[in-house]
Order: sequence, then structure tokens, then C-alpha cells
Amino acid sequence: MNQVPALNQLKQYTTVVADTGNFAQLAQYQPQDATTNPSLILKAVQQPEYAPLLQDIVQRFSNADINEWMDRLLVRFGCEILAVVPGRVSTEVDARLSFDSAATVTRAQRLIELYQGAGVPVERVLIKIAATWEGIQAARQLEAQGIHTNLTLLFSKVQAVACADAKVKLISPFVGRIYDWYKKQAGSRWDESAMSGANDPGVCSVREIYHYFKHFGIATEVMGASFRNTGQILALAGCDLLTISPELLSELESSNAPVTQALNAEAARSHPQEALHYDEARFRFALNEDAMATEKLAEGIRAFTADTLKLEALLRQSSAL
Repeated sequence: MNQVPALNQLKQYTTVVADTGNFAQLAQYQPQDATTNPSLILKAVQQPEYAPLLQDIVQRFSNADINEWMDRLLVRFGCEILAVVPGRVSTEVDARLSFDSAATVTRAQRLIELYQGAGVPVERVLIKIAATWEGIQAARQLEAQGIHTNLTLLFSKVQAVACADAKVKLISPFVGRIYDWYKKQAGSRWDESAMSGANDPGVCSVREIYHYFKHFGIATEVMGASFRNTGQILALAGCDLLTISPELLSELESSNAPVTQALNAEAARSHPQEALHYDEARFRFALNEDAMATEKLAEGIRAFTADTLKLEALLRQSSAL
């Protein structure tokens, strides 16, 4: 009888990344990297043990503006996470800059400066940017400067191919939000058992991107993200990286179910593929043709913006104490 936790089995095939701002939870799962976003940081700072971090930021930098407070808060969480994980942390640029390449580059440079000021080497940080056309072009510039990026809110092969052309370090194709969209569209016609595991539309999207990248020897790392259940995770065992919430990490740790490799780079090279490239006009048209990707990208930017505004409000409240 297999006694090896599914999480440990998964780590044989895939680099496991923790998707959380709650750095106190990280050590027990021993992830290689960790990812954050405004929603995860907001969730963390609303817990009593993290509230003092906000007060410390606004007290130490009382003359700073709200943007600097935000950046310093994000970097503070990132530094705490890097004290636990051996690899990298992903820190997100303000989602309100998703359609402004120059402002995204400037904000990313500032985050890196803050990390370096805290003694963190540049190779341990990935700057997270929404995979809009403008975000991808900002990532192209940052990569040329030696600042590595993680392109997020990625729902389509179109976005993935543009990221590969920009030579970004890593992409985070979403699984759960794609699943959500197709399930909602199907309504009462949705067949959960038929559309689970390898047939899950989110899993299928990541698998298609992975096969394309490996077939053409693209160096950009593929990290599946946004999972709703462990079945989606296990259906992508073998992906370069998978970023997983603490709740699902716990489920994997407590399960002894056998894990088999679902994705294989060598096998992907034999998949017939057509090379694709997009200029701005073709990118925008192809993305527009994909209703799911268009809707989920816009929805994701709105959600991250809303949580950024809530974080800013909490910082202002802390400064008034």
C-alpha cells in the first residue's frame, strides 16, 4: 500500500509553488517558490498576526505616498516569504497599470530596487504582470534589463505565444477560472465527471500551451495556476511548476493516492505544432475572438484592482491610528 503523500509524489515531476501571502503557513509544505497577488496579501493582512506589518510600514515611512507604502508592503511580505522558501517569490505590479507599459516598467524597477535594498538578489524575484499586450511588452523590456517576470491572468495560447516571443521567464496559465467560465456557460448541461481530470477545459488549455512550448524548445517556464481541486493539479503532474493554495497543498499532503506523470517534455516534442507569432493587431484580434480569455482577463484585472484599493484603504487606516 502506498504511504507516500501525494504532495511528495507530485514533487518528483513538478516544482511545487505555494500560492499565498501567509508566510507562516509555508514551511510545513516545503515549496520551492511562492506567488502572491493583491488578493492574497489583502487576505493575509486581515489576520491579526499580520496587522502589525501595515502599522510598521506607515510609521517607518510616514512621509511616503500611498504607492510607496504599497510597494514596501508587498516587498516586506516577499522578504518574509523568501526567508522560508529556497527559491523565488512573485510580486505583482499594480493592476491599474495593466495597459501602460512604461508605468509598469517603472513600478517593476522600483520593486526590484526595494528588494535589493533589503539584500534580496534580483534572481530571487519575479515581477508579476497581467498578460495584456502592454504588460507583455513591459515584460520584454524588463527581461532585457535582467529583471525576470511572471505573466499572470493568462487564459489563452495567444497570450502564451506572445509571452514566449517576449522571452519572459515564466507564465502562469490559469486553470480554475477557465473551468469556472465553461461550467457557467454550460449551466444545467455541465457534466462534472466528463469534464474533470484530463478533460477539464482549464487543464486542456495548460496542456496545449505546455506542448507548444516544449515542442519548439521555448525556455519560458510554464506554471499552472488557479486550481479549484486536486484533480486539476494531478492532471498536470509534470508541468514545469504548479502554484497551489495552502488548502489544496494540505489535501495533497494528507492523501496517499498514486500520482503519475501526465505531462512530459520529451513526448511533447513529437506533437505536431504550427509555429505562431502575433504582432499587436493580430494579438488583439485573436484574443478578442476568444470570449472566455477576454472576459476572464478583464474580470481578473478588475478584481485585483478592487483588492488593491482595499489594501490602500487599510494602509491609510493604519496611518491614522
